[in-house]
Amino acid sequence: GTPQKYDPTFKGPIYDRGCTDIVCCVLLVVAIVGYVVVGVVAWTHGDPRKVIYPTDSRGQFCGQQGTPNEARPLRPLRPAGVLVERRPSPAAPRCPPPLQICVSKCPDRYMTYLTAYGNPSSLEYYRDFCTPEFGNSRKAPIEVLKDKECPAMLIPSTPLARRCFPAIQAKKGVIMVGNETTYDDGRGRRRNVTELLEGAKKANVVLETRQLAMKIFEDYTVSWYWIIIGLVIAMVASLIFIVLLRFLAGIMVWVMIVMVILVLGYGIFHCYMEYAKLKGEAGSDVSLTDLGFQTDLRVYLHLRQTWLAFLIILCVLELVIVLLLIFLRKRILIAIALIKEASRAIGHVMSSLLFPLCTFFLLCLCIAYWASTAVFLSTSNEAVYKVFNESACPFSGQTCKPETFNTSNVTKLCPDAQCLFAFYGGETAYHKYLIVFQFFNVFMFFWLANFVIALGQVTLAGAFASYYWAFKKPDDMPAFPLFSAFGRALRYHTGSLAFGSLVLAVVQVIRVTLEYLDHRLKAAENKFAKFLLSCLKCCFWCLEKFIKFLNRNAYIMIAVYGTNFCTSARNAFFLLMRNIIRVAVLDKVTDFLFFLGKLLIVGSVGILAFFFFTQRIKLVQDTAPPLNYYWVPILTVIVGSYLIAHGFFSVYGMCVDTLFLCFLEDLERNDGSAEKPYFMSQNLRKLLKMTNKGQPDA
Repeated sequence: GTPQKYDPTFKGPIYDRGCTDIVCCVLLVVAIVGYVVVGVVAWTHGDPRKVIYPTDSRGQFCGQQGTPNEARPLRPLRPAGVLVERRPSPAAPRCPPPLQICVSKCPDRYMTYLTAYGNPSSLEYYRDFCTPEFGNSRKAPIEVLKDKECPAMLIPSTPLARRCFPAIQAKKGVIMVGNETTYDDGRGRRRNVTELLEGAKKANVVLETRQLAMKIFEDYTVSWYWIIIGLVIAMVASLIFIVLLRFLAGIMVWVMIVMVILVLGYGIFHCYMEYAKLKGEAGSDVSLTDLGFQTDLRVYLHLRQTWLAFLIILCVLELVIVLLLIFLRKRILIAIALIKEASRAIGHVMSSLLFPLCTFFLLCLCIAYWASTAVFLSTSNEAVYKVFNESACPFSGQTCKPETFNTSNVTKLCPDAQCLFAFYGGETAYHKYLIVFQFFNVFMFFWLANFVIALGQVTLAGAFASYYWAFKKPDDMPAFPLFSAFGRALRYHTGSLAFGSLVLAVVQVIRVTLEYLDHRLKAAENKFAKFLLSCLKCCFWCLEKFIKFLNRNAYIMIAVYGTNFCTSARNAFFLLMRNIIRVAVLDKVTDFLFFLGKLLIVGSVGILAFFFFTQRIKLVQDTAPPLNYYWVPILTVIVGSYLIAHGFFSVYGMCVDTLFLCFLEDLERNDGSAEKPYFMSQNLRKLLKMTNKGQPDA
């Protein structure tokens, strides 16, 4: 801690420390080793092809090399893509699964096997949609359908994700498939195509989504470099803004406030002009509810109601910001002083602005490892084959092996029995505990992701604390404050970071479990259970927010004093509670100003992107690429600009929080005397009208 008598060689409290929460450190290492073992086992047993490639009735991948399906990469979606004749028997304990066949292309016409049987050219076309072993074209149709060598009928389909979906479309309100409203069901009866909707009720939505996705992808291919230029502009603007804050914090804050008001004002003006321009145009008075959902979002921009909604939203936002500025004008002056101090601290630790990239990279590694492990775990089941039959058989439903099935006693006792692929599963101990491994994978993801974030927070807090607790700034600071803080965090406080991230991970896993239960109970009629679940979700959401707030301040205390997690959390909490008014005035006003800074950068870059991609800038009008939806690159630039600005301002926010806690500690532990001098900078002492008696100012 701080000494009772000032020592000119004293470097501040951040250097006097030892290892903390060693038990949690050991627990984290053991958990990581176990996580690696689970990953290796999953990668050994898993096969991601099961997610990408469809399979036939024998469990073989469509398009797999070395199999009869090598030239058949597609599989019709059952039951609507290629329908199959079922012959269930009441005496059969288990009905055979529907026929699944890999094909080289999707069918493009209506056809039944009965009609194709009498026409050689049609039968040759139909052969592409039968099993690879089908070769006896003279076989009676009833025998072919009974042996499940060919489907009873074909329906026009379109390929999507290696599967054939019925080509369902609506023309003038009439549901059609392949320009037909009826089809032959293979039994000589005509049926309406609306009967196919239940089997493929989501196929039309999927196809429309696919068309939308293809257009969006085309927009990205022709505008990706302009998007990158927009993001670079956002990064440069964020960097310039932060550099200017270091020298002109007060002016920049007020300029930022005025610019935000002007940007919103222009948005209000633009929305009003568009609203007025559409007056009297045909179709512009249609309401949003009457129009419904449209995949082409440009349709909404031709409605007056859309621009009226934008106008109202921007007016309300403008009014709220103006009122907040009026009531917080005095407190903004205090926040400006704190931002100036943070600007000086970042000026001496400029590498901190790039440190979020390290945290982002580690988070990407955590996400990649979790996602790959989850995929391999979910695809590590083995193909399970069952005995299916159409007559009573004692072996019905039992597991079988296709390689030895024809020579087993099952075929002798049950001549009509078949060994068919049933599902992916397994009966080994590994397969029985797959759900446990998946749960462990999710838990470790949250733990490691929170640990990475905690490591970044402690590192930044340690670097900025070294600035504050340097009596002579910056002479008493270490040569590389960021790397020194990173080394201290890993060397002494890995256990404390593991402790804090573990607590948060437990709460987050509980929240995920509650969301899963809520999803499963949506169809339940028990209102009390739904109410109880909603209350639990709300409580754990609040608990997660509180733990994040507590952890952030605890990590700052760990970086400053090197105490364990529980002690740091307790000290930080009570320190903030003793200064709750200062917390509300300084911390929250500063957060509000940072939000305005993000809004200014994102709004400016977003408006620039809007004018460019809509070809409204005459100087570069011919340079803008032709687009299907100009909102695609605009939204990408806006979201990317926000993430970039958030990364830069998150460093600033951590700096302000660290200096604020150090400032409160300094006020409580020191009194400005020769024995207990203040460590705050001269500018802060002048603002608070405090001096160090008998000591030279830094």
